[in-house]
Amino acid sequence: MNRVINLRQQTLQLLLGVALLFSLTGVANIAFAQDANETPQRVSVTRQGTAAERDQGRISESTEDTFAALDVGGEKGSALRSANQSKSTTTLSQAPNTDFWFYSADVDLYLDRDADGYFYNIDLWFDADTYYDVADVYAIAYLSYEGGPWNEYAATNDFTLYGATSNDDYVIETDLVSGYPTGSYDLLIELFDAYDGTFLASIGPDDTSDLGFLPLEDSEKDVPVVIVRQVVVRDGGGSTGLLMLMMLAAVAFVMPRLNLGKTK
Repeated sequence: MNRVINLRQQTLQLLLGVALLFSLTGVANIAFAQDANETPQRVSVTRQGTAAERDQGRISESTEDTFAALDVGGEKGSALRSANQSKSTTTLSQAPNTDFWFYSADVDLYLDRDADGYFYNIDLWFDADTYYDVADVYAIAYLSYEGGPWNEYAATNDFTLYGATSNDDYVIETDLVSGYPTGSYDLLIELFDAYDGTFLASIGPDDTSDLGFLPLEDSEKDVPVVIVRQVVVRDGGGSTGLLMLMMLAAVAFVMPRLNLGKTK
């Protein structure tokens, strides 16, 4: 009799252990999901080069950039690089140089795996011009989330402008990897002198509607919907879940031992 009672106690402990394991697994999954949603930094992957280089298949290799968390508070204001973002020689003059200007800029959006209308690839093209025959410059691209402050998301290498021709058109291809919530974004480009970092010109949604109201999100949020089929075991009109199946299997394993104890 004592052996039968012990076996029953062992069976009860086993069932309680299985139930506790499932409970702990559920709590761990919830904690993991919460941590995954809290992204303290922004990450993007960028390729760049002149339009001619891309047409020839000679665009630069991908580079991964990490930025501070997306700033969503306040108004847009000026997007000029702050002192801790800029090159050491950058001059924070907000007055544009009339010898430089943007002729045009355009954006194409790609990669929407979950087909929700929000994309994570930005293909930015722009044509900057100058009155000088030759000028070395670089550009900074920014995003504004839902009308908030400007956040730098990509920077070009130094490149050369050749007067007012279109032979120096530049492209920046960027994949938003993490840190960008789903929503509407505006885009701004600023041009700087490669020699001393002086601000030269800018173009944004106030200049062309092509740079406004862009539906974007990062690739971590662009997850295709997967339909999972649940297998249900029916018995007498009811259903048994995975936990119940495991409990029944444990009982089936112990019952022969209970019977063995009774015969003795």
